Amino acid sequence: MHRILLIDDDTQLGGPLAAYFARFDMALEHCLRPSDGLARLAQGGIDAAILDVMLPEMDGFALCRAIRKDSELPIVMLTARGEVMDRVVGLELGADDYVPKPFEPRELVARVQTVLRRRAPAAPKAAAADPNHLCFQGLRIDVATRTVLRNGEAVDLTGTEFDLLLLLARAPGKVFSRDDILNQLRGHEAELYTRAVDIVVSRLRKKLEPLDCIKTLRNAGYTLALAPLAASAAGSAA
Repeated sequence: MHRILLIDDDTQLGGPLAAYFARFDMALEHCLRPSDGLARLAQGGIDAAILDVMLPEMDGFALCRAIRKDSELPIVMLTARGEVMDRVVGLELGADDYVPKPFEPRELVARVQTVLRRRAPAAPKAAAADPNHLCFQGLRIDVATRTVLRNGEAVDLTGTEFDLLLLLARAPGKVFSRDDILNQLRGHEAELYTRAVDIVVSRLRKKLEPLDCIKTLRNAGYTLALAPLAASAAGSAA
C-alpha cells in the first residue's frame, strides 16, 4: 500500500480524502503545517506528497523547494486558483503535477497514481531485453530501473524529466512539438501551455550537462541530438 502525505492547512480535508484514497489502496496522512510535514517526510516511508500552495510558515512553492533539496519524491501541487503561473512555478521547482482547487477527489487520486507509476520500476524482464537499455555517446538510460547515467555518473531526475528524456530517446532525431510532449506525458485531458514544456526541457538540459542532448528546432519542437550506439558498443557505454 502506498503512503501519501497531504500538507494542507484545511482541517476538514484530510479525513474525507483519507477515506477516499483508502478505496484505491493508498493510505493518506495529513499534516497541517509545513514543519510537521517535513518532519514526517524525514521519518521515511512516504511514497508521494500533495502540497497546497497556500500554507502557513512557508508557501507550497518554498516547501516544494525544500523537499527537492535532497529528495526526488513525487510531488503534486494544489493550486487554489488554478492559474497557469502557479502551475509553471510549481513545475519549475520540480513538482511532477498539479491539480487546481476545487478538485474532484477522483482526479486527485488519478494524478497521484500517475506520478507513482512514473517513478515505479518496471516489472523485471529477461536480462537480454534490449529495449530496456537505451545507449548513446555519454548517456545510458535503463528503462526497467528508471535510472540515467551521464558519462558513467547517475543523474537524479524527477518522474516528468525521466519520461521526457525517455520519450525523446526512443525516437532520436524525431522532432516532438510541445503539444506532442504534453499529450504523451500528461494525457489528453491536460490543458496545453507551452511554457510548462520549456521549463521541464530547461531543467533536463541542465542536469545532463555537459552533454548537449536536446536540440530546439524553432517553431517546431525538441529532438534528442545524440546518435544511438551500436549494440556492440552499448555494453561499454556506461
